[in-house]
Amino acid sequence: MTFRISVLDRSPARRGQGSAQALRDTVAFAREIEALGYHRFWVSEHHSVPGVAGSAPTVLAAAVASVTSRIRVGTGGVMLPNHRPLVVAEQFGVLESLFPGRIDLGLGRSVGFTDGVRRALGQGREAAADFGAQVRELLGFFRGDQTTYPGVHAIPAEGLDLPVFLLATGAGADLAAEVGLPLVIAPARGERAMAEAIRRYRDRFTGAEPYVVVSTAVAVADTTEAARRLLVPEAWSTVYSRSHGVFPPLAPVDEIMALTMTDRERGRLDDIVATQIGGTPAEVTDRLGALVETTGADEVLVSTSTYDQAARVESFAALAELAASAVSV
Repeated sequence: MTFRISVLDRSPARRGQGSAQALRDTVAFAREIEALGYHRFWVSEHHSVPGVAGSAPTVLAAAVASVTSRIRVGTGGVMLPNHRPLVVAEQFGVLESLFPGRIDLGLGRSVGFTDGVRRALGQGREAAADFGAQVRELLGFFRGDQTTYPGVHAIPAEGLDLPVFLLATGAGADLAAEVGLPLVIAPARGERAMAEAIRRYRDRFTGAEPYVVVSTAVAVADTTEAARRLLVPEAWSTVYSRSHGVFPPLAPVDEIMALTMTDRERGRLDDIVATQIGGTPAEVTDRLGALVETTGADEVLVSTSTYDQAARVESFAALAELAASAVSV
């Protein structure tokens, strides 16, 4: 098997630390990831989500690119319905001009999670329905052939050869195929649904060559239980957010396991951890290999966060060692 391995960091806050520290942690983590030999480092966009500091991915990507020298830097992703395509093109034209050959633009279709956030962003739920037109307009600004606004040019983006990716599930994979863009997909609806979306993407692809990036959490440790503990903090914050509407800062594992949970919360926590890839080096090699074989992924985008930063780096270092012997980074 030959595939690339990259990293997505959502800049989660940790118990006892604020958003500013979370952003500084992301920048420091990017330097460590580059030193380990990973292919890309991407940041994300979330608005008004307590516990997640990554709200301005273009700004954060610039900070990451400025302290690294080799690794590709990008977004997973910019939520295009929240922005005007011209502005996104201009911003990434600036990034690519400052850091030539290292910038990726990953695009998503989400709008704010609540009515209040959507109003603050100046968008409604219907904004996501125009995602296809927004993507085409953005690509036209890069090519210099958009006709929606005659005489308008995205400077310095126009003419730049900047990789654009589409973050999608289900029907979004069909759009990626239609416009000929690489697909970034996660098993949010299960691996079977993801594999079916990827199959349709490849069957309907209209560009030169389809390219599939599968995103998932991966944790490597000396024991299966130790790897599971690495996955628990973010999994619990996800479970809590579904019950309470708030994504809390990542907490120490022992605190989480001592909580009084409902049967439903305990079941959700176990389900999330079970669907992620965690274990000993041998176990992770087998599960990662099975995922790539099932999906035909060209690249795996690892999205693991945890409370213990040192343990997280150790896990990514162990994964890099596995990659050196089995895959191409």
